[in-house]
Amino acid sequence: MQHQLHLPGVVLAILLLCQPTTLHAQSSSAAPVPSPPPATPQPAPASAPASAQVPAPASIPAGTDATSTTQTGNSAPPPVPTPQPQAETPAPPPAPVVDMSLVHSVITTALEFLGPRTLEPHSSRDFTLWGLGCLSALDPTLTFDSRGASIQLLAGPQPLLSRPAPPADSTEEWARLATDFLEAARAHSAAVRSAGRDDLLQAFFDELFNHLDPYSRYIGPSSASTDREARTGGEADAGITLAQSGRYVVVSAINANGPAWTSEIDTGDRIIAVNNQLTAGQSAATVTDWLRGPEDSALILRLLSPGRRRAHTVTLRRAKVPPETVFAFASGPIVVLKVTAFSSDTAEEMSQYLDQATQDKNLRGLIIDLRGNRGGVLQQAVTAAALLLDHGVAAVTSGRDPQSNHIWAVQGGDMTNGLPIAVLVDGRTASAAEILAAALADHRRAVVIGSETLGKGLVQTVAQLPDEGELFVTWSRVIAPLHWPLQGLGVMPQICTSLGEADTNHALHMLASGKLANQAAITASRAARYPLTVPSILAIRKACPAALGNDRDVSVARELINHPAWYKTATTAIPDDVASVPQVSAAP
Repeated sequence: MQHQLHLPGVVLAILLLCQPTTLHAQSSSAAPVPSPPPATPQPAPASAPASAQVPAPASIPAGTDATSTTQTGNSAPPPVPTPQPQAETPAPPPAPVVDMSLVHSVITTALEFLGPRTLEPHSSRDFTLWGLGCLSALDPTLTFDSRGASIQLLAGPQPLLSRPAPPADSTEEWARLATDFLEAARAHSAAVRSAGRDDLLQAFFDELFNHLDPYSRYIGPSSASTDREARTGGEADAGITLAQSGRYVVVSAINANGPAWTSEIDTGDRIIAVNNQLTAGQSAATVTDWLRGPEDSALILRLLSPGRRRAHTVTLRRAKVPPETVFAFASGPIVVLKVTAFSSDTAEEMSQYLDQATQDKNLRGLIIDLRGNRGGVLQQAVTAAALLLDHGVAAVTSGRDPQSNHIWAVQGGDMTNGLPIAVLVDGRTASAAEILAAALADHRRAVVIGSETLGKGLVQTVAQLPDEGELFVTWSRVIAPLHWPLQGLGVMPQICTSLGEADTNHALHMLASGKLANQAAITASRAARYPLTVPSILAIRKACPAALGNDRDVSVARELINHPAWYKTATTAIPDDVASVPQVSAAP
């Protein structure tokens, strides 16, 4: 209930001017205020200023009725509640401390690394001014003037810092200028000052790489550390995956890269003890933690295999195990290899599975599923191609840096002895996965099925920076064995499944009659040469639009392998290699 205070005119006027917060501080939960008895207020003199002094009222205990006393004659004015103290505004958090010497070191290293490696030539001046654009992004009042012989940092019209422009390729001088400008901006702008070292460098490189290709980037220390651990295997363990089976913890998978792969451990084995620590009553997650430890340390496992009464002991040495990227399963007389990425051990995993698969005398063909594979290590894609090619060029890379120019030739022998191979791709298949698909198709060693791939035909090189971050810089283009560029174009499948069921069935009917429905697009894609215009790329790609893979891809692959004549028609649709090894210029 809202309370009303009936105060004499003078007091009320002064309260309204000087104590607004006290009037608004009345709580609806306070006791009701009774009406005062009639009283004759003392009028204030007409000439009295608004700031006339009024005796301070005595302090009144909380809940006291402030209007219960009648004011007559010269009686004192009714007491007024004491104002409550205002809550203090919390002080802003202190600005993070930034080690500008480390920032300078990071920028210097980055400029030195970028200079000779980017696909197109750029100067240290370009990189620095692009990166310093981050200051305007952090604080829109900050701008640059680089039109004259000096570089100026401005806050609105006010100059904050001016430095003579160094020679365009003087890496050290431009790194020093960048550091000085960042420091001056921090001293002036609260928005820039609130950014820590990692955020400041991230903003700098984000702005820099906005002017290059979409794949060059900076990864901060935390993310870079996580990525490095993932690539190298992270914590050391046995390389097995555990699962809960009722009351027991059992082995559900064995990583082909891990120490358990060659041991007497099989899927389905029950883990009884880890280093003499019983697993009874423990969860699979807890036992998994027990498996981890220092690299090369001993791990003693007590296991019970299904159908056996006696447990057996296996002793391993823990190792850092990269994530498994190849998964195999049999589908009748056909083996399917699902390759999810190309990490440091992918080709070795493929080799092990191929060795196992070829032991089966009834094996009729191989399906390599690259759908959703975003790529990875180029060398692993080339090595994987070498497992299935007798000899030839798997890919060519070309860039400005001499070290980026390479002809990736393979030899050594086809592990499958010419077994029919179908490669499944979709719109997410990219990079190293596209290199493998293109190599096998161009050498008529496999039939590609699915949709147009992503078209990422650029290769990145990696530099580790002084702050433990990483710089990924695109430094070369990939050219397929038949000399067409992967970038933008992607891999055109011989059998397209992205146009719908009717078109897929029509393509199979044409195969049965000895013709390839997608022949025109195959020919056009193999005839393409760098550089390509966007309209010419789109004109080729529209023949088989990029799409997500589906179950129909696998069924088409099975039908193809089961019909040798269809398979031959699809492989021979690839043109002959009538050109010599390509000489590719990095400049458009």
